[in-house]
Amino acid sequence: MLSTIFKAAFLIVGLNVIAASAQTSNIFDSNFVKPRCRVIIDNDFSGDPDGLFQLVHHLLSPSVDIRAVIGSHLNARDGFDNSKTQADNAAKQALEIIRLVKPSSNIPVIAGSNTAMINDSTPVKSEAVQFIIKEAMRADTKSPLYVVCGAGLTEIASAVLTQPEIAKKITLIWIGGPEYLDLAFPPPNYSSPEYNLNIDINAAKVVFNKSSISLWQVPRNAYRQCLLSYAQLLYNIKSKGEVGKYLAGKIEAIMNRIGKFGLNIGETYVMGDSPLVLLTALQSSFEADPSSSRYVIKLAPRINDRGDYEFNDKGRNIRVYDWLDTNLMFSDFFAKLSLFSR
Repeated sequence: MLSTIFKAAFLIVGLNVIAASAQTSNIFDSNFVKPRCRVIIDNDFSGDPDGLFQLVHHLLSPSVDIRAVIGSHLNARDGFDNSKTQADNAAKQALEIIRLVKPSSNIPVIAGSNTAMINDSTPVKSEAVQFIIKEAMRADTKSPLYVVCGAGLTEIASAVLTQPEIAKKITLIWIGGPEYLDLAFPPPNYSSPEYNLNIDINAAKVVFNKSSISLWQVPRNAYRQCLLSYAQLLYNIKSKGEVGKYLAGKIEAIMNRIGKFGLNIGETYVMGDSPLVLLTALQSSFEADPSSSRYVIKLAPRINDRGDYEFNDKGRNIRVYDWLDTNLMFSDFFAKLSLFSR
C-alpha cells in the first residue's frame, strides 16, 4: 500500500517537474513568442552598468529581433572610462554579456566611433554607421526598425547625415536630455548639460535640429524613475545564476568604488537604460505601442551649443515620455532572469 502511495506521489512530482520545465521554456520557444520588430542597440557599455542590465533584458526578450549591438563612446573625461578606446571597450563588454546569455548567437557586435562628432555637419565614419544604413534600407522586410540609444547619438546622427533617406525608415528611442520645464523640474544639484546629451552635443544637434527622424525621447525626469533597490538586486538578480551574479557584481563594484570617495548613494540605483526594453519588447499585444507608459507630443526643441533646449516653432513632433511603467519593466526582467537561470 505504501509503495503504491509513494509511486503515485513520485508520479505527481514528476509530472509537476515536467510541467514546470515546459512552462519555463515557453517564453524562449519561438513557437509561443516570435519577433515582431527589429532592434539595433547602441550603448556605452564600458560606462554606467545600467546598460548591461538593458542588454541582458533585451537578449531575454523573444519579441525583438536584435540586428546588432553597437558599443559607443562616452564623454572623453568620463570617470567610468576615460581611455581613448571607449567604444572598443564597450563592444568587448557587450560581447561578454552575449557570451553569457546567448553563447551560440550570431548577433553582430560592432564598435562605434571612439570620439564625438567634430561639428554638426561632418559625420563620423564607422562600421556601425554603415550597418545602421544598410539595415534601414532593407527592402525584404516590413518589420519596424528601432534604433535604441542609451548614451550619445554619434552613430545614428552620422548615419542620418550620411544617408538622409533612412530617417523615414527608423524610430529612434533615446535615453537623454534634460527636463522640459513645463513637465518637470530638474533634480537637486543637477548637471548641465545632461549626461547623455553631453557625450556628443553636435550629434544631438543633428538629431533635433536637422533631421526628420521619428524620435521617442526619455529625458532625465523619466529615466530617473527607474529605481532598483539593493534588496531587489540581491533577491531578484544576484540569486539568479551566473548572469545575475555578474550583473549584481557590476553594481556592487560601483557602490564600493563610490564609497571610497566618501559618497553615500543610499540603497537604490537608477536603471536608466531599461526603458529601451519597455518601449520595444513590452508593447501592447494589439495595436502595438508602449501603451502602459505615458508620453506627450512636443515640438522638437533646438539644441544650442551649450546643450540647452531652445524653442523651435518649425520643429517636428516628437514623443517625450514623462511616466514609465517601471512595474511591468522590472517584473518582466525579474521573471525572465529567473526562468533563464533554471
